[in-house]
Amino acid sequence: MVSFFLRAQRFALIVAALAGATPAYSAPPAKRVAAKPAVIVPAVVAKPAPWLYKGSDIPADPAWIFGTLPNGLRYAVRRNGVPPGQVSVRVDIEAGSLNETAAERGYAHFMEHLSFRGSRYIADGEAIRRWQRLGATFGSDTNASTTQTQTIYKLDLPGATSEGLDESVKMLSGMMAGPEISAKGVETERRTVLAEAREQPGPSVRASDATRTLFFAGQLAASRPPIGTTETLNAATAASLRAFHDRWYRPERAVVVISGDYDPSVFEALITKYFSDWVGKGPSPADPDFGKPDAAAPVSAVLKEPGLPLTVSMAILRPWIQKNDTIAYNQGKLVDLVALRLINRRLEERARAGGSFLQASVDQNDVARSADTTFMQVVPLGDDWQAALRDVRAVIADALVNPSDQSDIDREAGEFFSGLQQVVETQRTEAGAKQADDLIEAVNIRETVASAQVALDVFSGIKDGITPAAILTSTKKLFVGTPPRALLITPRDLPGAKEQLAAALTAPVDALVSATGRTKVSFDQLPKLGKLGKVVSRTPIEGLGMEQIKFANGVKMLLFSNDGETGKIYISVRFGRGLQALPKNKVTPAWAGPAALLSGVGDIDQNGLDRLTSGRKIGAGFDMGDNAFSLRAQTRASDLLDQLKLLAAFISSPRWDSAPVLRARASFLAGYDSYDSGPQTVLSRDLSELLHGGDKRWATPTRAEIDALTPESFRKFWEPLLKTGPIEVMVFGNIGEDEAIKAVAETFGALKTRSAGRVKSGSDSSASVAPGSSVVRYHKGEADQAAAILAWPTSGGIADVYEARKLELLSTIFSDRLFNQLRDGEGASYSPQANSQWPMGMKGGGNFFVMSQLQPAKMDLFFQLSKNIAADLAANPVTADELDRAVKPLRELISRISTGNSFWLGQMAGATDDLRRIEALRTLSSDYQRITPAELQASAARWFVPGKEFVMKVLPETK
Repeated sequence: MVSFFLRAQRFALIVAALAGATPAYSAPPAKRVAAKPAVIVPAVVAKPAPWLYKGSDIPADPAWIFGTLPNGLRYAVRRNGVPPGQVSVRVDIEAGSLNETAAERGYAHFMEHLSFRGSRYIADGEAIRRWQRLGATFGSDTNASTTQTQTIYKLDLPGATSEGLDESVKMLSGMMAGPEISAKGVETERRTVLAEAREQPGPSVRASDATRTLFFAGQLAASRPPIGTTETLNAATAASLRAFHDRWYRPERAVVVISGDYDPSVFEALITKYFSDWVGKGPSPADPDFGKPDAAAPVSAVLKEPGLPLTVSMAILRPWIQKNDTIAYNQGKLVDLVALRLINRRLEERARAGGSFLQASVDQNDVARSADTTFMQVVPLGDDWQAALRDVRAVIADALVNPSDQSDIDREAGEFFSGLQQVVETQRTEAGAKQADDLIEAVNIRETVASAQVALDVFSGIKDGITPAAILTSTKKLFVGTPPRALLITPRDLPGAKEQLAAALTAPVDALVSATGRTKVSFDQLPKLGKLGKVVSRTPIEGLGMEQIKFANGVKMLLFSNDGETGKIYISVRFGRGLQALPKNKVTPAWAGPAALLSGVGDIDQNGLDRLTSGRKIGAGFDMGDNAFSLRAQTRASDLLDQLKLLAAFISSPRWDSAPVLRARASFLAGYDSYDSGPQTVLSRDLSELLHGGDKRWATPTRAEIDALTPESFRKFWEPLLKTGPIEVMVFGNIGEDEAIKAVAETFGALKTRSAGRVKSGSDSSASVAPGSSVVRYHKGEADQAAAILAWPTSGGIADVYEARKLELLSTIFSDRLFNQLRDGEGASYSPQANSQWPMGMKGGGNFFVMSQLQPAKMDLFFQLSKNIAADLAANPVTADELDRAVKPLRELISRISTGNSFWLGQMAGATDDLRRIEALRTLSSDYQRITPAELQASAARWFVPGKEFVMKVLPETK
């Protein structure tokens, strides 16, 4: 199917189940000036029948230029200016873990690691440093991934110069054709790969392994996770890895994709220059037989896993068959997608109504070119998994005999079609990295890519012709295949559960009839907000192209009208006092807010909100910040007024339904036992509170505190917080000034004047980690897993933002040194890191902390290395090269993200009340350019005081 077909929806469930120059950010985008086009159709006309489109009648996207080198290597290149100056390169090797023999399990991933160590044009360990000097950050801009069917090397080169681009393509070609595979390199990287495997969360790995083993019995997919096994990784040698490389790393199995801010002919020339001499060694092998689903395989299995909630995962499998990606095929897939959406809508409404399950979903996916699979997942409400499974099967049984009402079908099809229209409107701002990723994925799944307009045209021909009969046919197709097979994951022993599960899969159920033809909901039914607000002042913000508007009721608006992102408007509504309004000494129901607050307004419940916003670019998210709560949304000009109406109604007239609160409570309780399942989960539960000196505003609620939540206590806590404190409305994006101001005047400007609310003295600050103290926590996971934290208290607040920026640079340098010493040098950890937390909205509460997962026996090594690094940073200035390798990627990152409105939204948050935010933004560019090695040394000496470290260890329980 064309990659434009909202692939994220199709892959969501299976991922869950398996598992120099002054930078451009010195000023915001020019006000109301059209941005440089992101996609320019190249002057070179694409050759007929590009290789990606063979067997397809989908019109080829003319922005892409396709070609094949004489050695068989395929490529696709295009121009894209989002973000400006960046070039995104992807190299796909069509070999993953399914290409391994049983003795080679983990080799594809091992080769990925070795390729980054050293190669034809790079000395061992130098690749990362080279790309840092070019402004790329390891892990985000330079990375790689291995799946069951491919190995992908990724580079997003910011501020790409012709020299840097040439060097990068040259380096990548050498990594593919001539990696250094030496005994020393293999031994060094073996420790890293084993550390990566060891640090994976045990419960999730075991669940993923059990799922694959059951669902894909008899197929390679059942026993080929990319990470491999400890035995095969330990047995790997330079010779065996070289044999794997020579067998599968071949030009005819490689695809190079480049999308970026250059003439595509430059990309073609570089690919030809550096990849043409690549010759495969020996005969080209065929892919192994991945196998087909076995209808006679076992249908049930049970995994006892205390670290995971009670869950039932099911699958029905059909053989994977490669299909021609045609217009008719895609139109048929649209009907299938609508059918899936309708089933999931029924399941969600049943869960919201108080059904026996907390969550349930159905999805279809082609997995690893091994099976066409329908997946189902059920999270019971409580312990009665049989009742939950029965109810889910009953909802599906109804869908198999009673298709949805035509109005429901039209709604789902309309939502999908509206999404395509929005993509057409915003295609000019689609990032080159996404385009490159989409094309690589299309190669992987043997499908095509299409322009936004082509995708819209393909689906327009069927949008209004999807009938209940067609939905019924698609629904039935989803549940044809092998007998259903299911895995029950349970945190406790359940005798006889395997047999009970097998019986439950085929036990007769009565169709659970769902409501159809639901009552329409309109924005006229939203609670009334008040009279049109009066503007009392308008103040331009000099040099930034923004304007501050104040309304008579005290609401302040920050407006940034620009064409930087065509068709997109970003909204942030900051209100109240955020964490400053909460007590320091006790846990409150604040934790349930993000899950239950936005569940309705006035007389409109959650289901009504779904119908209200159907086919519209309208939504809402909720966050809790240091000094404000916030609602956020992304919309477009035609939906702006209604979007603001809905956000204002969430504050002025929330619907205090019981069901969302009870569901939030059940959801938190269902996952609570997972907190002690491994070192990572213990840290997620305890670290934030410890780093804030025991301040309960950062505490995870206990089981008793979660269990004590009631709809009444939730409302009693949140209702006054929604009514008090200032409101700041930020509207940034592609909207006219007068139109935006009028929309805010009709909504937030029309609200009643709010009281300031009571804020306790000292609530605008928080303690940092207790210096010189130590804490030990224990987990119930693997005996070879542990975690270590070393932290120093710092400070917070906007007043000393320059110090915060120095600490940010120190964290980058500290991370790099720790990575080199603990990972590359010792192989003790896969992902050690340093972080600086400097809360801008509070006075104090900051920390600089270093953390790593590792084996318990390596704990002392981590602490010693970390203290040595801290001491050296305090005693000696960093080198000019080390500082440059920290500053340049950071400046390039900011340069890229500053081309979008999200960056400006985050930087200006709270600026209507604190003008220092604006001044901090003005110095962002100059600050990072003027920080010196001596200043970094002084900051390190100030904060990294020996004896002031906070130490935390997370160790396995002694059994």
